[in-house]
Amino acid sequence: MTAEFDLIARIRARAAARADVVLGIGDDAALLQVPAGHWLVVATDTLNAGVHFPHDAAPADIGWKALAVNLSDLAAMGAEPAWCTLSLSLPTGDAAWLDGFLDGFLALAAEQGVALVGGDTTHGPLSVCVTVHGFVAPERALRRDGARVGDEVWVSGTLGDAAAALRLLGIGTPADAAPVRAAPAERAFLLARLHRPVPRLALGRALAGLAHACIDVSDGLLADLGHVCRASGVGAELMLAELPASPALRAACETGVRQALQATGGDDYELCFTAAPAQRAALEALAAATDTPLTRIGRIVAGAGVRALAADGRPWQPPRRGYEHFG
Repeated sequence: MTAEFDLIARIRARAAARADVVLGIGDDAALLQVPAGHWLVVATDTLNAGVHFPHDAAPADIGWKALAVNLSDLAAMGAEPAWCTLSLSLPTGDAAWLDGFLDGFLALAAEQGVALVGGDTTHGPLSVCVTVHGFVAPERALRRDGARVGDEVWVSGTLGDAAAALRLLGIGTPADAAPVRAAPAERAFLLARLHRPVPRLALGRALAGLAHACIDVSDGLLADLGHVCRASGVGAELMLAELPASPALRAACETGVRQALQATGGDDYELCFTAAPAQRAALEALAAATDTPLTRIGRIVAGAGVRALAADGRPWQPPRRGYEHFG
């Protein structure tokens, strides 16, 4: 086993630098330079073994996901990522596990230009807490409270893949849940969507001036769009038949199961946003420019809450609206 400060030195040796990091890992706190004319955007997420990832998940996958889910929050705000801190609770001082974790964590950090500037290590159950920092010009910030009646509701990518993977792994699955069965290639795709989500940072930044409100889908589409509705004082109608599904998800489960996973499953980390119908052509062009599928899935209406409609127009009652840690 490796001692705590040796683990910290191991992390510090691999952390990349940025010109705006005045002082990084090694002191009581970091000194960071925020660019003039920008707001600082800060988000924190904690991932726990057995809740957000299996106990036997590959360390590199845990590292990637721990950073990715935080960067997804910056994407939903339209922010440019800059720095992060990392707090690790580890059962043992396993240097090999840490190196694998850093392989995934720092690969995504390098891809997005993020510098690791501090954090903490402690002994305890396996848990990872990451705080990310980014910048956004005030006029380009995306928020949850800007949805307007008449807006269309859009979502990036596909929905339900990660929820299907969790069901394949038996994590958080009700005893009476319908099964998900996937061939090896489909299973690998679904598991990759769970373990290696892709934060939609470029899309988030490009939505400035096009979207009225935005959120990332982490706890389930109905739950997260419900947050937008509450913040904006509006309601929403979703068309179940329009929810985008991957070929792997379509092959792994029948329609009713698939739609429930898409509407209520978490861990997608796609962006759900609202925009005026007049922006439709611009959004279709943006989808092509960023190589990110965008799908219209509903509309914002007067009222409150989110109502899901089946293909025949009848209201659809979900088994639940999304994931709740203390539900």
